[in-house]
Amino acid sequence: MDIIFIRELHITTIIGTYLWERDTYQILLIDLELGTDTIPASITDKLEDTIDYQAVARRVKEFAVSTMFRLLETLAERIVEMLRLEFSIPWIRLTLRKPDAVPCAYEVGITIERGKRS
Repeated sequence: MDIIFIRELHITTIIGTYLWERDTYQILLIDLELGTDTIPASITDKLEDTIDYQAVARRVKEFAVSTMFRLLETLAERIVEMLRLEFSIPWIRLTLRKPDAVPCAYEVGITIERGKRS
């Protein structure tokens, strides 16, 4: 399996459990690893034979902006579900980071991995 990746995709959305977080847009950082077979694209040199990372980034941003989840865990799971369904991606690892969420930490976050990695 080959990995197409996107690092530090900046998303601005409403997320959080505290009352003040429900009225404030916050920046989240997303790292994606998308498992696929890149051999067909390497042979044809055609975008339609691989995962279009531009389209993936655009779709993740659209999705995240349209939601107002309370937990990073929920947003992460829903993004992965959406990407696996819409882009037919068999394996995804997503890391979702929330900078400055905890006063004594640079950032907090979650990493989830879904699907089979072959």
